[in-house]
Amino acid sequence: MSTSTSTEALAADVSKLSFTPSSGMLCLNGCGKASNRAHTCPVCLKEGVSGAQFCSPSCFRDNYKTHKAKYHKQPATTASKFVYDYPEGTKDGFADVKGFRGYTGTLRAVMPIEPVPKRAVREGVEYPDYGRNGEELAAIPEKWAKVPGGKVAGKAEEVYKTIKWGLREARKSNQCKQLNEKEIEGMRKVCKLGREVLDIAAAMIKPGVTTLEIDAVVHEECMKRNAYPSPLNYHNFPRSVCTSVNEVICHGIPDARPLEDGDIINLDVTLYHGGFHGDLNATYPVGTKVSEQNQLLIKTARKCLDEAIRACKPGMEYGKLGNIIEPIVTAQGFSVNRTYVGHGINQLFHCAPNVSHYANNRDSGKMKVGQTFTIEPMICVGMETADHWPDNWTAVTRDGKASAQFEETLLVTRDGVEVLTAAPGWKLPDPDA
Repeated sequence: MSTSTSTEALAADVSKLSFTPSSGMLCLNGCGKASNRAHTCPVCLKEGVSGAQFCSPSCFRDNYKTHKAKYHKQPATTASKFVYDYPEGTKDGFADVKGFRGYTGTLRAVMPIEPVPKRAVREGVEYPDYGRNGEELAAIPEKWAKVPGGKVAGKAEEVYKTIKWGLREARKSNQCKQLNEKEIEGMRKVCKLGREVLDIAAAMIKPGVTTLEIDAVVHEECMKRNAYPSPLNYHNFPRSVCTSVNEVICHGIPDARPLEDGDIINLDVTLYHGGFHGDLNATYPVGTKVSEQNQLLIKTARKCLDEAIRACKPGMEYGKLGNIIEPIVTAQGFSVNRTYVGHGINQLFHCAPNVSHYANNRDSGKMKVGQTFTIEPMICVGMETADHWPDNWTAVTRDGKASAQFEETLLVTRDGVEVLTAAPGWKLPDPDA
């Protein structure tokens, strides 16, 4: 069957679906018109893709090729044939892992032959609840009660479900907690410390430096500030910072691969201090040979975050932030990841609300004074869909193309929003910048 015939048949199927006409959302294709539940993509409906509604069968038909590439399940990943020259004293971390489908791009898990132990937390540093007993917590089935997907899809699925939905005890209410003045000061303090650590780590970025070396510095700087590195032992994450290079969308684990001229790298730093978490990240070029496309990717990811921040104020719907972000992304020919989300953050690392970064999402809730949360759009050059490495954490683009991300922790104030993790002297740039 030809593509055009298949598209026409699907458009016909769309016109036959019976739904309540008004959906209250805009057309998924971004034309600006109101969508209609009667014009829902039947393939997305079967695959459980939410929000796949269009203004008309013709709009669906005319944009089907682009829609299919972005939202329909893709064929199994084809392993990259790139040959990496492992440095002396290192190995492929997944060489002996059965069932691993292979790397999607040129990045490899470069593990030291002599394992690096989990870094020690010095005496006197306050731990979050999972800091000392993460393995025991992960093994308690009740922790996963009512979490969509449960443990069916393996540990990588568990991790993102937790981040997206929260553990059961963190979801007694789907409302984001409103902090009092004392709690807000606690958040300001930890977020300031987090910014300090991120900036110190970022100053290390250059060709030849390994992400394990960056991890060591992040850990030491946390200890100097009497702070616990929040990623450490969270769902058994083994390191103190997430380092996501090139095609890694998020949650990369530091290893022994030296950074190369032309790479891009995201550093995701979170500290726990005084009973509160502060979370931020940024993507940086490595050296002087970063492609123009990846430079634009980095710039676009930051602009997405800035424009979303600009819209934050009491009464703003969390679900509307994606309507601001995705058009900026698609205007550059990029895509926005739909799996991972921003989140509430306070005494808990991840909690309500969800902050999805794509248009027409169904996130609930409105911003209220005293709420603290993150916005952290992950922008991809090509496909937004993710594969996971066997470490159960590293999320990579299925086509092996680059991804970039920026994140800040925000506080809703009476007259707008305060960026708690802002760099010293930072101001929201002009919208046309």
